[in-house]
Amino acid sequence: MTLSIMTSTLADGVVEVSPSGEIDVENAYEIRETVAGLLADGRPARIELNMQNVTFIDSVGISALVAAFQLAGVSEVKLVVTRPSRFAHRQLWVTGLLGLFGNPAPFGGAESAEPVVSA
Repeated sequence: MTLSIMTSTLADGVVEVSPSGEIDVENAYEIRETVAGLLADGRPARIELNMQNVTFIDSVGISALVAAFQLAGVSEVKLVVTRPSRFAHRQLWVTGLLGLFGNPAPFGGAESAEPVVSA
């Protein structure tokens, strides 16, 4: 599956970046380049990376998110992850980076969580 990225401007100068598909070694640079382009065009109030449609993200993709976060920080723009898919949420949690990106809850919240089975 390929990666597609849509951007839109929300209220109060917030820009939403919405990747869809897989973020991996072959296309992770697109996330960083999208954020760099937004910062070159102006200074948004905040960048929200809406990851609800991310089906897979590997270590190179995680690295690209960190690079985008650092690029935004240099420009004094806050970058946060919003609505991460359960897979993306798990990857951010496992790597210890969930807090860096605003500690978002997984898309769908508790009602879509897998049932807990007690022994």
